[in-house]
Amino acid sequence: MANILLHLLPASFYLGITALSRSNMLQLPGMRVANRGLQAMALLSHAFVLSEAMFGTGGFQFGLFIALSLSLWLAMLIYSLESLITPLNQLLGYAAPIAAICAFLPALGGGHPQSIDAENWAFRTHIVVAMLAYSLFTLAVFHAVVLAATERNIHHAAALESEELPPLLSLERILFRIIHAAFVFLTLTVGSGLLFSEQIFGKPFVFSHKAVFGIASWVLFAILILGRFLKGWRGKLAIRWLLAGFACLLLAYAGTRFVLEILLERSI
Repeated sequence: MANILLHLLPASFYLGITALSRSNMLQLPGMRVANRGLQAMALLSHAFVLSEAMFGTGGFQFGLFIALSLSLWLAMLIYSLESLITPLNQLLGYAAPIAAICAFLPALGGGHPQSIDAENWAFRTHIVVAMLAYSLFTLAVFHAVVLAATERNIHHAAALESEELPPLLSLERILFRIIHAAFVFLTLTVGSGLLFSEQIFGKPFVFSHKAVFGIASWVLFAILILGRFLKGWRGKLAIRWLLAGFACLLLAYAGTRFVLEILLERSI
């Protein structure tokens, strides 16, 4: 019960952020400060419950629910830093409720998280880099949703929400900056898994479902970046390629861990 209440704390803060971001109250200076405060409390409390989930047993536990929670925490942290330069309150309306759900997931206690050897720094580094790739691509998807919504409003000649949004081209530039950064981390993740499998995982590389979907996601994101550079891809076309790559990325880890931990009830 105490564990559930503990995980409810960051979830509640994220829901408070959702409510503020979807109202017109953020136009008031005091509410903007309150929103910043809620973000800080959400991130701090989320970090605490994550550390308890990962290290509370004395070792290092890592599984599906922890990975989802960690990737959303990182995405919200990166957004909070990004928003110091370019605030996008509309993005919080989509991201914060997802973060609330993921912050609570480890409290469910389901699945069979993997116990990781504390001495295996190669594996732990691989996980950190992979989670950075996941979180950045997650943030990119939220940016793409805001971009699509803004573009739709413009095309339909609808009144934009009262908050001030950057111009459409600025939103696209921010989106692709995030995609480029995420692609670097994904390249390191996929490359290290292919070339140093024995050092990281303790066994030679094999073509598993995880590897196939991971490589497929890398190829799709590479095509997106090349399409942007060579053909100037933007708008709906770019978003479709982003979502296709993100779907493969989810299947690579989250899908594999769901089958192992939830359906097969084992950790490896």
